[in-house]
Amino acid sequence: MENDIKNQSVLLHINRLVQEEEWLSQQGELSGEDYGRLSGLKVELDRCWDLLRQRRALRQLREDPGKAKLRPARIVEIYEQQGASSLLFLGQREASQVASN
Repeated sequence: MENDIKNQSVLLHINRLVQEEEWLSQQGELSGEDYGRLSGLKVELDRCWDLLRQRRALRQLREDPGKAKLRPARIVEIYEQQGASSLLFLGQREASQVASN
């Protein structure tokens, strides 16, 4: 039950981010500040989706989904570039090593 609540909380946050992203996208010509915010929203969305994927993977392995952590943006962006499936189960130390290479 607690895990469902945590997932719902993340999903609600994702929904708010998507709403703001859609609102900004519909504004027509954006200022530099707006572009920066839009870029930040995309990164934050990637981080939230990554968190949900981590939680699902841990559940499938019969481990505690509460062990999932919101990873730094630079790590998540590496996952996006290299394909999340190949790096999904890396721990923080291994992910940091990939990021530094």
